[in-house]
Amino acid sequence: MASKPSTRRAKSRDKSQRARPKSSRDKVRTYRKRMRAKGMRLVQLWVPDTRTAEFAKEARRQSVLANRSPHAAEDQAWVDAMADRTAD
Repeated sequence: MASKPSTRRAKSRDKSQRARPKSSRDKVRTYRKRMRAKGMRLVQLWVPDTRTAEFAKEARRQSVLANRSPHAAEDQAWVDAMADRTAD
């Protein structure tokens, strides 16, 4: 009499043959590969966190210095001219 394979083994074999869900790392790798194939290039930048008190303090300090400059009026005229130019 031939014995049947245990259902327990068959179930565990089915689980191991199923595809596992992709990890976040695999998803990112696939996405980046797809974007590169489209001719895109990844660029990552570190920028100042404008939400911090330190940023606000430094921005204020630099603004005061710029306004006290002997070239402040000329600099502001240039900024205004550029602003008018981009409004079109």
